Amino acid sequence: MNRQQVRQIFIHLRAANPHPHSELLFDTPFQLLIAVILSAQATDKSVNVATCALFRDAPTPAAMVKLGLPGIKRYIRTIGLYNSKARNILATCRLLIERHGGEVPRNREALEELPGVGRKTANVVLNAAFGEPTMAVDTHVFRVANRTGLAHGANPRVVEDELMRVIPAEFLQNAHHWLILLGRYTCKARVPLCPTCPIARWCEYPDKTVAKPKA
Repeated sequence: MNRQQVRQIFIHLRAANPHPHSELLFDTPFQLLIAVILSAQATDKSVNVATCALFRDAPTPAAMVKLGLPGIKRYIRTIGLYNSKARNILATCRLLIERHGGEVPRNREALEELPGVGRKTANVVLNAAFGEPTMAVDTHVFRVANRTGLAHGANPRVVEDELMRVIPAEFLQNAHHWLILLGRYTCKARVPLCPTCPIARWCEYPDKTVAKPKA
């Protein structure tokens, strides 16, 4: 895909959604961190349902530690893998208190040292909480990048590096939001909604779907 195609894609994604944002609900970097940990193999909607009560009663690392493991589990038991996620959240909160004064570090290496936090989670926090131009490659971004021709890669890190290389700087702050939302609602895994896609004209996917004729 050439530079002009890439630029047109993000011009039109921006025109369709000038101010994209995470669909996870949070008020602080800490709450975003916890929400992203919970979102692994879970929908944002299910996470928001659980964190509504969790963040009301435990909005800080200290309050979360006070809940303890059984307490955290009670709030998140509707979310998949909640046992391991609860352990990671508790351990993360303790480390935030011990090493970072109860604050979420604005540093990739420090973030990735926290239990339950990998590169994707760190990128989300750096971007959505701190305004860093990072690229969080989840399953949606990975699919959209490979399918459209924006970035080809066999693993998320390769796709991340290629997207960071080809996307113009003016779009990088919001790029991962646009790509996630496109993959979630339009460029779906099983049947992409190509006729309604704002970037279909520049997409290189060879098997685009077509609009069904009206009866």
